[in-house]
Amino acid sequence: MAAAACLFNGFSDPSRLTILRHLTLGEHRVVDLTAHLNLAQSTVSKHLACLRDCGLVASRPEGRASVFSLTHPEAVLELFSAAERLLSLTGEAVTLCPTYGTTTIEGAR
Repeated sequence: MAAAACLFNGFSDPSRLTILRHLTLGEHRVVDLTAHLNLAQSTVSKHLACLRDCGLVASRPEGRASVFSLTHPEAVLELFSAAERLLSLTGEAVTLCPTYGTTTIEGAR
C-alpha cells in the first residue's frame, strides 16, 4: 500500500493533475507548461520533479531546454478514465467530503 500511496500523491495536486493531463497530448518543454498553467517556472519545475520522482514523467534534453513526457501514457489515460468513472458513480460525495472536499480545499487557500 505504501507504493500506491506514493503514486497517488503524485496525482494529489491540481497543478500536477493539469500537467499530467497536458502531457497526455504529447511532450512539452517547461516553458510550454508554464504558459499553459499560468504558473511560475519554479513551481512547474517543482511539480515536474515530483512527477519524475514518482516515475510518471521523464525528460530529455533538447538544446538548452528539457522536454518532458509521460513514461506510461496509456496507463495514465486509463487511470484518468477510471477516476472519472468512479467520480460519476460517487456523485457529489467526493466534493462534499468534509476532509478533502472542494469546500475544504478552497477554504484552505
